[in-house]
Amino acid sequence: MKTRLVSVPLARQPADGWLLFAFQDEPVPVPGSDPVSRRLDRMLKDWRARHDFIGKLNQVAVISSWESLPARSIVLAGLGKKKDFHVARFRQAAAAAAHTLRKHRLATLAVSLRAPDLPLAPELLAGHLAAALHYGHYAFTRYLTKDEDGPDRRMPDILFTDAPVRAPALARRLADTVAASEILKEVRDLANLPANEAAPAALAGAARALARKHGLACRVMDKAALQRKGCGALLAVGRGSRHEPRLIILRYPGTDRKLRPVALVGKTITFDTGGISIKPGKGMEWMKYDKCGGMAVLAAVLMAARLRLPRPVIALLPAAENMPGGDATRPGDIIRSYSGQTIEILNTDAEGRLLLADALSLAAEYKPAAIVDLATLTGASVVALGHVLSAVMGNRPEIVEQLRQAGETSGERLWPLPLLPEYDEDIKGAFSDLKNVGERGAGTIIGGTFLRHFVPESIPWAHLDIANTAYEESTKPYAPAGPTLFGARLLVEWLRNL
Repeated sequence: MKTRLVSVPLARQPADGWLLFAFQDEPVPVPGSDPVSRRLDRMLKDWRARHDFIGKLNQVAVISSWESLPARSIVLAGLGKKKDFHVARFRQAAAAAAHTLRKHRLATLAVSLRAPDLPLAPELLAGHLAAALHYGHYAFTRYLTKDEDGPDRRMPDILFTDAPVRAPALARRLADTVAASEILKEVRDLANLPANEAAPAALAGAARALARKHGLACRVMDKAALQRKGCGALLAVGRGSRHEPRLIILRYPGTDRKLRPVALVGKTITFDTGGISIKPGKGMEWMKYDKCGGMAVLAAVLMAARLRLPRPVIALLPAAENMPGGDATRPGDIIRSYSGQTIEILNTDAEGRLLLADALSLAAEYKPAAIVDLATLTGASVVALGHVLSAVMGNRPEIVEQLRQAGETSGERLWPLPLLPEYDEDIKGAFSDLKNVGERGAGTIIGGTFLRHFVPESIPWAHLDIANTAYEESTKPYAPAGPTLFGARLLVEWLRNL
């Protein structure tokens, strides 16, 4: 996809398609009042009188245009009710339009930066729209021997009309958005790989290649190195698999070397059977996406490098496969983490917090300004929040609020949950310092409470449980089934503002 800024109004821009947005039960706002715009307005009113397009969120219609208009098709995207407008809903509507356009051969798509009724400045509108169109047009076809869409179903070039004559900041925003979207596509392809092609060692090799391509340093610790380091919790997770665990560490130096780095940690379970505490068979195939926290962190550090953000970033991806092999960790086993704290494992399916425990302790050794971890940690997050927004908790209200605000801006929304000291009682072990699960509900909070024990109080830290937003189990109007990389754009927005 190429993007271009053009100063002419939408009505004077020839294109295969014009993209317009409409709020539910509202007239379609047409930018401009010239004769062509008035003709477009009449065409839309005539068409809507005969069709059931009402502008519901993610409702998309592709209309053959009148011959007297410079566009071959008109693409209408519904935004839902005006009172419910949010950046996240706008991005979803734009992605739905792109997802629908995969079935149409449009070489160019024009959209006005002077869109009536949209409460977004031109720079934000262009950035969100370009990113959302990229996201919605994505398809993972690597294993299809016959791709029904065909190789020519490329994303149309986007023409942003009504642009200021001189708009260097807008042009830079678009260039950055397209570059970041390409990185997200690369990592999304990696996240989509099945477990038989994405074992820890294979993921480490792919991360190293991406780091080299984008100018980052990459270090990989294998099983022997992890044993020497004393990472007993991470190693315990991978004991049942013939694929040995890895710890992948990527470093972006930042453009301002005086700044202390930020550490990002992402749970990277390449497949999760639950181990000895095995999961039910139904739906287990989705556990190839238990690496999505690590994939979001990988995308974030690569985007930070591409955007040349000032803040140095260290990304840690603890990778393991959780299998019920002959040497697998058992319920009742007691292990010693890198921090020295002992953990009784009551449920081997609560494995993500174990490898994160060691990775968080190692992250603290870099003396970062802050640590943020992302993890598909608990099914309880789905019960608590559905699939709309993810949970955030931390040891400082300031960092939680910073991340929440970054989520509001990026469209990846968060909801704060408390980490009160009372929750500590639920994970105190009878035979060890800690146990890896609680017994009194509040599963998402208990997961965060456990992780807090592995971060020094002196370091601001936040935990994002993205189990409910990290992947789609079925195709949606705005995206195919698979990973969303939820959290990557949020982290970049947060890093921009630090």
